[in-house]
Amino acid sequence: MTKNILLKSRPEGTPSVSNFEFVTDEKNLSAGKGEILVEAAYVSVDPYLRGRMSDAKSYIAPFEIGKPIHSGVVAKVTASNNDAFKEGDYVSGMLDWATAQVHTGEGLLKVDPSKASLSAYLGILGMTGLTAFLGLHEIGKPVAGETLVVSGAAGAVGSVVGQIGKILGLRVVGIAGTDEKVAMLKDKFGFDAAINYNTTDDMAAAIKAAAPDGVDVYFDNVGGPISDAVLVNINRFARMIICGAISVYNNTEIPMSMSVQPFLVKNSALMQGFIVSNYAEKFPEAMKQLATWLSEGKLTYTETVVEGFENIPTAFIDLFEGKNKGKMVVKI
Repeated sequence: MTKNILLKSRPEGTPSVSNFEFVTDEKNLSAGKGEILVEAAYVSVDPYLRGRMSDAKSYIAPFEIGKPIHSGVVAKVTASNNDAFKEGDYVSGMLDWATAQVHTGEGLLKVDPSKASLSAYLGILGMTGLTAFLGLHEIGKPVAGETLVVSGAAGAVGSVVGQIGKILGLRVVGIAGTDEKVAMLKDKFGFDAAINYNTTDDMAAAIKAAAPDGVDVYFDNVGGPISDAVLVNINRFARMIICGAISVYNNTEIPMSMSVQPFLVKNSALMQGFIVSNYAEKFPEAMKQLATWLSEGKLTYTETVVEGFENIPTAFIDLFEGKNKGKMVVKI
C-alpha cells in the first residue's frame, strides 16, 4: 500500500490543506529492469514550492493538477535492479511525495548516514547549503571586513549564509521574526547583531544601527518592506543577492514597492536574482567545502522536524507563518 499526495487545486493566496489530495494505491510496486524501489525517509518542504503550485511562467514548470507533488527527498533503496544502487542504500534527490515509488535512479545521489544525519542531506549538505554557499560566493563576492545583512536569517538558507559570512570574516546582521529566533542567531549561529522585524517600528533605522558602516552584501530571502529598509542602507558597490521573496509569494495582486533604480544607480550597486541550479557545475566543490566546515565544527544547523507523511502539507503551509527554525523537514 503506497500513499501519495497530489495537487488537487491551485491555491488563491496562502495554500490550505484543501489544495492537496491524499490517495492510496494498493497495487504492489516492483522495480523493473534498471530500476530501484525506494521508501521515503525524510521529505523537504520549501517556500519555492508555492510558485510551482501556480500556473505561471517561471524557471521551472508548474505542478500539474491531479499529479504528485515532488521535492527533495531522502529515501531508502528497498529493492534494486540497477547496478549503481543496492538494497539498503540511502539516496537523495527530487522525488514524489509518496511513501514508496519506483525510480530509474537518474539524478539520485547516494548519501552516507554515518557521516551526517539523513535529514542533513536535505539541508546544510543539500540544496539549502548549496544555495547559501553559491549565492553568497558567486554574487555576493564577500570581502573580509565587509557587512552582510541576511533576511529570513533564522530559516534554512539564511542561517547557513550568516555562518559562512562569519567564517569569511564579515560583520553579519540577521533579520528574523521573533525574539527567540533573534537570540538563536546570536547565541547559536554567531551573528554579530539581529533584528526582530515584528517588534521594530523603523526597520531602516534599526538596520543602520546594527550596520553602522552600511551594508555591503545583502542576502535577500523575503523581499517586501524589509528589503526596502535594507536598500536605503547600502554602500557603494553593494551586492544584493535575491534568493527568495517569501513575504509576497501568497499575494493575489502584484505587490507595490519603492523603486530600486535610484539606489542602484547612485551606489553603483548590483541586484541579482538566482536559482542554485545556475551553478550546478560548482556543486561538488561547494559540497566538499560545506562538509569540511561541518566536520570542523565551523558550521552547525537547526532543524524543525515534523513527523508523519500525512503532515507534509501542514508543514509546508507552516513555512509561511514562520513556524520553522532552520530547515523544515518531515520524517516519514
